[in-house]
Amino acid sequence: MDVKWPSGGPRVGLVGAGVMGGGIAQLMAAAGLEVLLLDTDASAAVAARERAAARFTRAVEKGRMTASAAGAAAGRLRVVAALGDLAGCGLVVEAIAEQLEAKRALFETLEPIVGDDGVLATNTSALSVTEIAAACRLPERVAGLHFFNPAPLMKVVEVVRGVRTSPHVVDALVDLVARVGHRPFAVRDLPGFLVNHAGRGYILEALRILGEGVASAADIDRVLRDAAGFPMGPFELLDLTGLDVSHPVMESIYRQFYEEPRFQPTAETARRLAAGLVGRKSSEGFYRYVEGTAIVPAEVEPPPDRPSAVWVGRRNPEAHAALVRLLTSFSGAADVEAAATPSAEALCLVAPLGEDATTAALAEGLDPHRTIAVDPLPGFDRRLTIMATPITDASRRRQAHGLLAASGRPVTLIADSAGFIVQRVLATVVNVGCEIAQRRIAAPADIDDAVTLGLGYPRGPLALGDALGPDLVMTLLGRLHQASGEARYRPSPWLRRRAQLGVSLRTPDVPE
Repeated sequence: MDVKWPSGGPRVGLVGAGVMGGGIAQLMAAAGLEVLLLDTDASAAVAARERAAARFTRAVEKGRMTASAAGAAAGRLRVVAALGDLAGCGLVVEAIAEQLEAKRALFETLEPIVGDDGVLATNTSALSVTEIAAACRLPERVAGLHFFNPAPLMKVVEVVRGVRTSPHVVDALVDLVARVGHRPFAVRDLPGFLVNHAGRGYILEALRILGEGVASAADIDRVLRDAAGFPMGPFELLDLTGLDVSHPVMESIYRQFYEEPRFQPTAETARRLAAGLVGRKSSEGFYRYVEGTAIVPAEVEPPPDRPSAVWVGRRNPEAHAALVRLLTSFSGAADVEAAATPSAEALCLVAPLGEDATTAALAEGLDPHRTIAVDPLPGFDRRLTIMATPITDASRRRQAHGLLAASGRPVTLIADSAGFIVQRVLATVVNVGCEIAQRRIAAPADIDDAVTLGLGYPRGPLALGDALGPDLVMTLLGRLHQASGEARYRPSPWLRRRAQLGVSLRTPDVPE
């Protein structure tokens, strides 16, 4: 199907005037497109238009638009009463409820109204574009046009090609998204598309860590925010989005991938959703909210205890050197023993990769009663994560906590767990990103750009894997799999091959 829109762009029909529909309509009207806004609740469409007009006015007050531009934009956004009023639209975007049959029925009804040259786009975030298009006489004219909330501000848009979507339709939508000032990403129609798919690693692994009793939600958030550099902790993010939205998406993606272990939800979110603890909108989720502010449990105060001497494990030479530098960098640090084995009084610190404190202690022949593990991944300057074996003496835990806190860094003590928090989450994020590349959902460069724009990660998953080193990510996943026996840690072929070849994870396959 060739797409022939006028040089000024298509007239756009927008069905569904909720938060997403109203935001998309505002964006397109501001970009110079005529927009016809329709909702089954006429008052909702009127309210959406009024909100858009008010935002244009505020833009004038802030010097971002001229008064004439704001008036023209508001004039291009019109409310209509019936689907028949969308006749002549070159593009109709639906932003109705996330229900497959409702979307299919809408497009089936719209087809004869818009004519054979009209493009139909769905703003679904989790449903199959191919299944929606299957109800249409001309499925090649149907594509996904997935905006993120708030649509005027979130610059990433996924242009989703269903199995039968015409390449010309994809190209036309990519051009349109660029015209309205956003960044288009052409992606395949697979569950979660690109951005939501990539977000599975961060959220689901954090939920696993919580479910295993390794750390509290607040501590997991602190560690991933401070040590790993994520803008929001996973539980802050779930509370912001709301489990009434997030949990069904988790289940949908898991089912659509035929119970792929990497995407398996946890019982934690199902129970919380059943209890009505959905997040900010219910004033309680993983946190409790008072007048919109989260009540965050205070961190444990560092104890005054210090060891008389410290011995640092030698299995990981780089981590050994980093820990020694840290321990000798501040006033009042304990003596670091240089001998090959610890003295009888020394606190033993180890820095395992992908292992728990128990395994690391036994691997170096150390007394697990006086051994503490420290996460050696980058993040020393921001927060330290430590874990004890199940039988580490309480006095040794206090000594390690007090000593490391004296460096001026916050310290989080967690239960014994293979891979700590940061190692597990980062390895999973990278692995999921590699599998997105392996499935050809999007080009490698687009994967990183879409994730940083759409999710705000400090790095895209492939760039993150390169920064850690593909070999290290393979090591972490291998040890996590060995410790847990769970298939969700199996490495993506994309990761394994590039680690073997010693090349960047952003290296695409050579085309035939």
